Amino acid sequence: MSAAAATQSLAQDEVPLKGQRKDRSRSPRGQAKSESDAKITHDVNKAEVDLLDGHSAEDIFRSSQNRSGYTYDDLICLPGHIAFGVHDVCLDSRFSKGITLKTPIVSSPMDTVTEHKMAIAMALQGGIGVIHTNLTVDAQVREVMQVKKFKNGFIMDPICVKPTMSLLELDELRQKCGFMGFPVTEDGKMGSKLLGLVTQRDTDFLDNRASTQVGAVMEKVGDLVLAEEGVELAAANQIIRDKKLGKLPVVTKGGRLVALVARTDLNKQADFPLATKDKNGSLRVAAAIGTRPADRDRVRALVAAGVDAIIVDSSQGDSTFQHDIIRWMKAEFPELQVVGGNVVTRLQAKHLIE
Repeated sequence: MSAAAATQSLAQDEVPLKGQRKDRSRSPRGQAKSESDAKITHDVNKAEVDLLDGHSAEDIFRSSQNRSGYTYDDLICLPGHIAFGVHDVCLDSRFSKGITLKTPIVSSPMDTVTEHKMAIAMALQGGIGVIHTNLTVDAQVREVMQVKKFKNGFIMDPICVKPTMSLLELDELRQKCGFMGFPVTEDGKMGSKLLGLVTQRDTDFLDNRASTQVGAVMEKVGDLVLAEEGVELAAANQIIRDKKLGKLPVVTKGGRLVALVARTDLNKQADFPLATKDKNGSLRVAAAIGTRPADRDRVRALVAAGVDAIIVDSSQGDSTFQHDIIRWMKAEFPELQVVGGNVVTRLQAKHLIE
């Protein structure tokens, strides 16, 4: 054996010997202290482990030894020590790459769960609603547009009546709806030309209610105080206060009714600092579609209406049909936010991402 090899062999043998000598103590007192320190460390670690209830998420979901599946009520989150106040909690969450929610609540895309009223309420509170796909394309587009056009404090879909409605029919409508005043339009629908307003004072103490028509007793549009489309809510409320109005119609330059502001709503109006809005200040809304070829026309119509996100409503997200429509949407509308699913496993999620 060469001198260099012998020296290297001795050096290798010396490493563990040094470690052994380091752990030895020639003093009985020193040896006792070392053993005591080791026992204290062991006892502290054991005590800490004994105080830890339950299991970590890593242990439950990533352990190679785990062969169990879990459903919603199989697990419970255990409380722990906190050193912060409620005001320090931030719930901001990503709904998609381009949409952030202040309140991480999203409605299900299931049939009949969410239409415009639900979607508006959710967006005002910081979440987002998904208009279901169990509608005709035109009906789903209208639901989306009603959310996008909503302005807090404005009644965007007031019940309108025709001038040919009888007072008897009006009485029945009042009992059904619970309020007394209605805009009168040409065809009794929102968006048509405003003809006047009919209130309780216009119809009190009148006989022949079956034969008397609304158009004969209503306050004509020429006598009404109107606001033009685009008016701010604060300005509309000030007009109501100054003129002592019960209702203020908001019309286009052509005289078509687009909204209504009611005096009774003045005290109900509130600010919604968490509201989910787009860059133009409109509420955000999503819409569900299927995976059929015809759904591509539905997507085009929804995008034209201003939808913020498309949710693919499917019980099996890892399918050729869903992959195809997602690829098409991302190619056709690169800025459109798309949510796919449902998926359960990491492999399914990987397929969708790819």
